[in-house]
Amino acid sequence: MKTSAKFIIGLTIAAAAGAAIGMLLAPEKGKDLQKKLKDEAEDLLSQFGSLVQAGKRAASKMTDTAVEEIDRASTEIKKQF
Repeated sequence: MKTSAKFIIGLTIAAAAGAAIGMLLAPEKGKDLQKKLKDEAEDLLSQFGSLVQAGKRAASKMTDTAVEEIDRASTEIKKQF
């Protein structure tokens, strides 16, 4: 995993933890706090899903590029023999 991906995941987890701690320490009614936590969790899951999809697209693109390069190299080698 690239350093930038690790950084983004770490930043997302840290933001989620900070938001949860902040909400737990805030003086609010239980139902209001539960709703906020639920909404934040749904938002984080959505962001994580987007991050996973971006990772899948990047991996697919790298795979396609690798296959093209292997095919090109194979063709060049066959031309030499």
